[in-house]
This record gives sequence, C-alpha cells and structure tokens, in this order.
Amino acid sequence: MDIKSAEFVMSNTDFRKCPEGTLPEYAFIGRSNVGKSSLINMLTSRSKLAMTSATPGKTLLINHFIINGNWYLVDLPGYGYAQRGSKQRDEIRRIIESYCLGREQLTSLFVLIDSRLKPQKIDLEFIEWLGGNQVPFGIIFTKADKLGHQRLMENVQTFLDTLSEEWEELPPYFISSSEKHTGKEEILGYIDEVNRSLQ
Repeated sequence: MDIKSAEFVMSNTDFRKCPEGTLPEYAFIGRSNVGKSSLINMLTSRSKLAMTSATPGKTLLINHFIINGNWYLVDLPGYGYAQRGSKQRDEIRRIIESYCLGREQLTSLFVLIDSRLKPQKIDLEFIEWLGGNQVPFGIIFTKADKLGHQRLMENVQTFLDTLSEEWEELPPYFISSSEKHTGKEEILGYIDEVNRSLQ
C-alpha cells in the first residue's frame, strides 16, 4: 500500500465525538515511550504527523488521521506512565477502554511492545483485557534496530511463548524499526488486506 495522503482530522477524549461514517479504523497503542509516534510517522512517511517527544506520555487524546481518504489511523494515549497521578491514569484508562469497547469502526488495534524488554506485566494484562473483551488486535514489536538479530528473535519468541500460556491462537505480529523502516510494508500490507476483505 502506498500512502498518498495522511491528514490530521481531530483530537478528543470521547469516542462518541470521533469522526462519523463507517470508514475502518486502525488504532495504535502501547506503553509510554514505546516508540508509537515514531512508528506512525514512519508508516505514513510524514516526519511530523504524530508529534514525538522525549517526555513519555504526551498523547492524552484520541487522535484521528485520515489515510488515502479511505481509512483512519488512530493514535491512542499511552498506558502505564507511572509518574502520572492516579486521577489522570484513571482518566486515560477510561478514554482507552471506552474507545476500544464503544467504537464500532475500530477494525484492529495494534499493541506496541518494546522488543528490548522481557515481557512486561502491564502489556500482558492489557492484551488479556483485549482478549477478554474480544477486541481484534495485532502486536508490533518496536525498536528492532536496537538489538542484534538473534537477541531480537529470542525476545520476540519469549513474549509469544508467554502469550501461548493463556492463548490457544496467537494474534498477528510484526517486527518494526522506525529508524530502519523495518516492518512498514508488512504492517501496511496487512491493513490493506483487511480493508479489501471488508469491501
């Protein structure tokens, strides 16, 4: 899939105020500082479409971008930033959960996982919540360029093995590097394939 146009549409905290219509939506979410903005910019070939920041947890809104005029890329708030107060963490959880459960146009959610780390409890709990609520999702392992190939594949396999303890069937997964543009074709190809199946 070639991305010919990518335009910001709106930001808000209420899924009921998201764009009207029936266009499919692909949402991206992950722990704070997992590389979400960099991934979105890499996928769309727009260096500043999603604002990157050295400060974790800057995205506090549901951000909609229209891609090629026929599907939405949705940038969701990051979860699990420890330095937030409990009130703000609860508000972010409400935004995320209400969007995931209430947004009929949500076609697939991509959960971003830092490939450098061992499986994190907060990621596993969020994935378990998605499964329990039958939210369709895939996994994107980010920052693949930060590790050697063997260590990268070992970390990915460890995460998948951990999921296999609870899951009979694993979700689709992708390995990405925003700096090296790894995974771009595979992720966009998957989105294109799903879009075609909806027609």
